[in-house]
Amino acid sequence: MASMSRPSNPGDALAWWVRTRGGPACIGIDPVIDRLPETCRSDDPVAAIEAWCLRLLDAVEPFAAAVKFQSACFERWGSAGVAALERCLHAARGRFLVILDWKRGDIGISSQHYAAGAAGPLACDWVTASPYLGSDAFEPFVKAGVGVFMLVRTSNASGDAVQRQRLADGRTVAELMGDLVSEAGAGLRGASGWSGIGAVVGATKAEDAVALRARMPHTPFLVPGFGAQGGRLDDVLACFDARGQGALVTASRSVIYAHEGGRGAWTDAVAEAARDLRDQLAEAAASRVPA
Repeated sequence: MASMSRPSNPGDALAWWVRTRGGPACIGIDPVIDRLPETCRSDDPVAAIEAWCLRLLDAVEPFAAAVKFQSACFERWGSAGVAALERCLHAARGRFLVILDWKRGDIGISSQHYAAGAAGPLACDWVTASPYLGSDAFEPFVKAGVGVFMLVRTSNASGDAVQRQRLADGRTVAELMGDLVSEAGAGLRGASGWSGIGAVVGATKAEDAVALRARMPHTPFLVPGFGAQGGRLDDVLACFDARGQGALVTASRSVIYAHEGGRGAWTDAVAEAARDLRDQLAEAAASRVPA
């Protein structure tokens, strides 16, 4: 990989990886010990998860622009799990756009500590965070050079109870958060036109994606919920702009557990699923571009 050619601006780096891999596929790494291939299991669950992750990275590398590590799947195992997460993040660095999915969002001093970890020992390119505490939740990451995907319209059904509520000015809570993200990221756009502050917009919320894309024209979207959670290609189209750019679409279970019910090497099944995801998303993104 020509690492010297990768841009430093988080938004530009995201666009670079999508071009390099030929599509906006992001693989969610959510290891569940009971779903690992039989050949990967051992008496030490953390060692099994780490070994599986390293082989998974090899399998999806030709096809995935990004990988997203779900921190909770590692933290549940305590300090050993966090140490394994750190090693896996390091193994992915420079081979993908690396996203740490930990949904932090705290007051300034606490966010400074989180940002130091993301820019240092945990070595990721982007993190996920909650915007509920305002600029405190993202400014330390920006200063550390780490991109931040802020939770705007999440893929879980219960998020509707908060995110679809109407404010006195007519906006939904999600639209308020979208405006906050767009305004905060306006000065962080790189040569690609994309900002270093992004938005999480779930694939299962297609009805809201059109309005949110209009409110955030220069904001990269991280789009979870594709595949096993019910998101379809038609659902993610509005997350791309008119050039077919600006979104990373995440699939987890439909790719990382593609071996279930099949035969042959599990890595072959995962690689095939990752390639199919990349190709489908590339075609969908291209369909957004006027003929």
